[in-house]
Amino acid sequence: MIDPSGYRPNVGIILANHTGQIFWAKRVGRDAWQFPQGGMNQDETPEDTLFRELKEEIGLNETDVTLVARTRHWLRYRLPPRLIRDTQPKCIGQKQLWYLLRLESGDDCIHLDATLKPEFDEWRWVSYFYPLRQVVLFKREVYRKALRELAPYLFENLQNLSRRGAHPLNYLLEN
Repeated sequence: MIDPSGYRPNVGIILANHTGQIFWAKRVGRDAWQFPQGGMNQDETPEDTLFRELKEEIGLNETDVTLVARTRHWLRYRLPPRLIRDTQPKCIGQKQLWYLLRLESGDDCIHLDATLKPEFDEWRWVSYFYPLRQVVLFKREVYRKALRELAPYLFENLQNLSRRGAHPLNYLLEN
C-alpha cells in the first residue's frame, strides 16, 4: 500500500523496559540495527499493524506490553535512490506513526524467531538516545523526531529525581 505521494504507511515501535532502556535489534545477517517497524496492510488500522508487527518481529503479544504514547503525526523519510525499486506505484519512502510501549512481561517473552523468516537475529537494551547515532543515516531524523516527541511520556516519572546527574530530557533541550 503506497499513498499518492509515494510513501508506504508504516508503524515504528519503541519498546522500553521499566528502567527506561529501549529495545534495539540487529537485522538478520547484517550489521544494521534498528527499532522494530512494519508496513500497514490495506485492511489494517495503525494499531492492528502495531500488534501484528510486535508479534511477528519480537514474539510479544498485546498483553505483554502497555501502550504508553504515539506520535501525533506521520513522520516521513525518503529512501536513498539506490534503494528505490522500479515498481508501480513507486515507493520513495515511508511515513510512520511511532508507538512507545512498556514491556510488562519478562525479557524471556521476547522471541526473535516467532515467524519462519525472522527479521532480527540479535537484540539488547540500550539507553534512550543511543539509536540516534547508530541507525542508518536516512532514518536518523525520523528517529530523532520520534524519540524527542515520546521521551516525556517515558521519563515523566523521572522529573522529580535529584539533580545528581544529567537528566535524559536535557538532551532534548540541547539537540
